[in-house]
Amino acid sequence: MARGVWGVDSAQAVTDQLFQCVRTELGYPKFWGRYLSEVPNVSEGLTRDEIARIRSYGVKVLPIYNAFREAVGYANGQVAARNAVFHARRLGIPKNKLLFANIEDFFAVDAAWIAAWVETLYPTGYRPGLYADPTKGDFAVAYCEAVSRNNQVAVQAVIWSAAPRPGTTKEQKAPRYQPAAPPCSANVWVWQYGRDAEVCPIDTNLADRRLLDFLY
Repeated sequence: MARGVWGVDSAQAVTDQLFQCVRTELGYPKFWGRYLSEVPNVSEGLTRDEIARIRSYGVKVLPIYNAFREAVGYANGQVAARNAVFHARRLGIPKNKLLFANIEDFFAVDAAWIAAWVETLYPTGYRPGLYADPTKGDFAVAYCEAVSRNNQVAVQAVIWSAAPRPGTTKEQKAPRYQPAAPPCSANVWVWQYGRDAEVCPIDTNLADRRLLDFLY
């Protein structure tokens, strides 16, 4: 299937009401991106109860870590990775699952932070993911520099691309899987193709089927 696997993400916690909104208005997601911890005025944090609810629908959880305001410096990348692992363990997310660092378009980002995220996360048994826009800001340059220093970054990391963004759609109307990618070796396995759907407070995504094995 060239379209990819359809899923959503939300800053809000997944309630029965929100799930039914998505199911009725948009489609049945195969995965749902949610945040590992609460960031005031940005995102509600996952709980074990919410994870159980999402999984009870037959939907996989895509964990996102966003409790940082810039992605600069090796030491800061190590701290972010350790914090993400702490929350994943606290929530009972098993090893060999992806944890995505939420690198927003406007963030400062450098190769050292990206390298630290990958090099610190991978030995814990979790898989390093990077949510970013390869067409804006410093991400693509920083990522490719990290890869040039350590090719394991390209091997071990999975990228969730935030571009291009044709807009949210129902599952049946999703575009072909064509995410933007950095100009170097990269596993771009997820694509957020639409933000802020009007009918329900979610973003819409497509993913390479291989991603599902590394979601909870």
